[in-house]
Amino acid sequence: MAYWEPKTALMSRTVFFRILIISVLSVGCIESNSLPYYNSPDFNPLFLTQKEAEKKIDHKIDSFVLKNQNGQEIGLEDLIGKIHVANFVFTQCASICPIMTNNFKSLEERYEKNEDFVMLSFSVTPWIDSIPKLKSYTKDYEIKKRNWHFLTGKTSEIYALARTSYFAEENLGFTKDSTDFLHTEHVLLIDQSLRIRGIYNGTLPLEIKQLSDDIQLLMNK
Repeated sequence: MAYWEPKTALMSRTVFFRILIISVLSVGCIESNSLPYYNSPDFNPLFLTQKEAEKKIDHKIDSFVLKNQNGQEIGLEDLIGKIHVANFVFTQCASICPIMTNNFKSLEERYEKNEDFVMLSFSVTPWIDSIPKLKSYTKDYEIKKRNWHFLTGKTSEIYALARTSYFAEENLGFTKDSTDFLHTEHVLLIDQSLRIRGIYNGTLPLEIKQLSDDIQLLMNK
């Protein structure tokens, strides 16, 4: 199976639209502290109130149960009412994954003691990334946050989650075949109601900084 490298975007759609928000403040169209909702793989941003979102946003993260680096089962029930971020990595990756993991550590440091914030790093090579392998990986990166879970399980379940729940491959959505290798720099921000609120390039420190600020924004709601 051939591994491929995604084309790195200069700016994620979330960050672009946050800049757009600032540019239209003068006409009072959008509140400066709002985050868009995303309801489809094309990542068309929908700026809605929470009440409007309840009626108009039907896409949520699907149910799943996988195991983390400590052999614990982690599933959707562990995320309800909490903010979480998700990315997709593998331990033998020598390109974008180490960069993303190191960038994620800034989130770990800022929110280490916050039990209402969860970090999920799904393995896209679960046939290689066993529980002991993931445990060793977290030790190598000195990961301390209890709520940062490196997840492994059935390949079909992880890939389905990535593509149909998290829309991890931007502009691809449901079109990829399940046998195609998943490798993406995208990081997804999910709110307390399991709705997608942002997509970021996990290799860029500036976008991770924006992600960190957006997490805080959701916490303040």
